[in-house]
Amino acid sequence: MTSGIEWLNALPPGDAERELRTCCASSAWVRRVTAARPFADYAALDRACDAAFTELGWPDIEEALRAHPRVGDRPRGLDRESSWSRSEQSGIIDSSRDAAHELHEGNVAYERRFGHVFLICATGLSAERMLAALRERLGNDPGTEREIVRAELLKITQLRLVKLLERP
Repeated sequence: MTSGIEWLNALPPGDAERELRTCCASSAWVRRVTAARPFADYAALDRACDAAFTELGWPDIEEALRAHPRVGDRPRGLDRESSWSRSEQSGIIDSSRDAAHELHEGNVAYERRFGHVFLICATGLSAERMLAALRERLGNDPGTEREIVRAELLKITQLRLVKLLERP
């Protein structure tokens, strides 16, 4: 059995792009990481991921954000990204109706203020923790919030890269 890195390195460019897009939907990021292959190991892939992120402009980040559902919305698709999103947001499953409603209302207010979905690396977070972060971040200026979104997107992408390489 080949390692995840060997598998990723061996894919034709179009297939590698399709697989990497499930980790981050920024076309620029996908192209840069695909072009950086082959990777000697996971650390090399992680460095390429980080380097590609530093090159992304805000429109590239917005492109990636469009692939993320609202926090609290449960994607119904059978594709990998929907499955990962459901798993990442599992802390919402046991939340109260009030918390779910407040998350929805907070998402609407956030989108009105910033023009894109509220993004947080939800893995391991309760609905209450996500709601507290949402409320806190609503007070940010747009520049500060863009930096936080960029950092949260990078965390999500790094987690998804690990999942991608753990393929059966």
